[in-house]
Amino acid sequence: MAYSTFVSFVAFALSLYFGVSYCYFSIPLKIYPGKYNVSSDVNLTSLRRVALKSDGSGLSLASDPTGTVNFLDMVNNLQGDSGRGYYIEMSIGTPGQKLNILVDTGSSNFAVAAAPHQFITHYFNTALSSTYRSTGRTVAVRYTQGNWEGELGIDSVSIPRGPNGTININIAAILSSDGFFLPGINWQGILGLAYPVLARPDSSVEPFFNSVVRQLGIPDVFSLQMCGAGLSAGSETDTTGGSLIMGGAEPSLYRGSVWYTPIIEEWYYQVEVLKLEVGDQNLNLDCREYNMDKAIVDSGTTLLRLPVNVFNALVEAIIRSSLIEEFSSGFWEGTKLACLMKGENPWRFFPKLSIYLRATNTSESFRVTILPQLYIQPITDVDGTLDCFRFGVSSSTNGMVIGATVMEGFYVVFDRTQRRLGFALSSCAVSDGVALSEIEGPFSAADVAADCSGGPLKEPLVWMISYALMAVCALALLILLLMLILPCRCGNRNGEITDESSLVRHRIK
Repeated sequence: MAYSTFVSFVAFALSLYFGVSYCYFSIPLKIYPGKYNVSSDVNLTSLRRVALKSDGSGLSLASDPTGTVNFLDMVNNLQGDSGRGYYIEMSIGTPGQKLNILVDTGSSNFAVAAAPHQFITHYFNTALSSTYRSTGRTVAVRYTQGNWEGELGIDSVSIPRGPNGTININIAAILSSDGFFLPGINWQGILGLAYPVLARPDSSVEPFFNSVVRQLGIPDVFSLQMCGAGLSAGSETDTTGGSLIMGGAEPSLYRGSVWYTPIIEEWYYQVEVLKLEVGDQNLNLDCREYNMDKAIVDSGTTLLRLPVNVFNALVEAIIRSSLIEEFSSGFWEGTKLACLMKGENPWRFFPKLSIYLRATNTSESFRVTILPQLYIQPITDVDGTLDCFRFGVSSSTNGMVIGATVMEGFYVVFDRTQRRLGFALSSCAVSDGVALSEIEGPFSAADVAADCSGGPLKEPLVWMISYALMAVCALALLILLLMLILPCRCGNRNGEITDESSLVRHRIK
């Protein structure tokens, strides 16, 4: 996690005076708990039974289906949609208790309901599991409008449509919550697939996928397909689905080649965005604007979230290029829906959106493009006479988040072994015979900065800052001495999350 130089200096000084200290930070968990009618079967043809084995250098596909990982078993193992989340069935404890677990690449804890709640149908009863063991540690996550608290434990977990085998997993047993479980969801826990640095209460809590890789010996790669693209709203019960492939990538789930971009930092899945286009219009912003203060790929976020300046520029460009002369500002701000007569849709009025990502060959880039069907999203109908839509892009105060709005158009490969993310056209991102996403490249990256993500400070600047810090050193030492003689007052050890994209932020009223 990147901190300012001053904060780092103060933290270092504190550690010298007080010994070991604990760092609590916020992990935004985001999901738009809307109500969709997304009943659709993914039509996958020519599925191939392949086994995946580790060869020490990455992936190795084999025709022998006797390996630890059988991709065919994992195809279509997700249910849900971007409005209520994509979830996978797991069996927890001994004997196994089956729960649906939300898939979230933007956090690192495996947390499950362990007490009754009015909005969930069942929960993990730790008393009924002969293998559950409490670690005696508590854990809490607090959001702007919701929170959960519980205890850390360890128990065995298996995935009916996942890798063969049972693994011992760190589990956060949720004993109380407020605003975390919501009406209309069909999941009872969350599966954080990011890196250990985001684990709560600290990085000693090994995340789920790290445990799977270590205990089952599969490659440190997973891939994700979410199949809710362009589907209309209505029924609360019908859901679409997708696939979470643990151990590699299944070729039948994507079309064409996989384009890779480096993972800039291993906490969230942070990438480097070089530019954005609306139709043929380049937003012409400094590329650092797109990555301020980070750009991440997060399946737990419904929307494409952009830094404020980028968001404003994008909305202005859409207004200039769209065929709708007057549109309510509330639509762009996410407070109002746009409604048309039944059977009509606004997609033909809007341009494509493109995101340029730096390629693994850092002098090149490639672009991922989504059609309006992905970001002008159907929500609900009114009295059977109107179809309503929302804007699938929002502003952000803490960086760019490439969420389900974009991810539903692509098959995304999280190749942690080679520290890269791959994008390919998803086989299910098609509506009425029209592909809803595009990938093109390579393009030259010569017209952008060598490092758009900010990166470490250059050495001369570090020296300048160091000299400046020496000027306040005496004051800092005085403060530390005062702290030594004052009673310790602990801060918010729950790590309050004030991210605008918190779990209950984008609720349909």
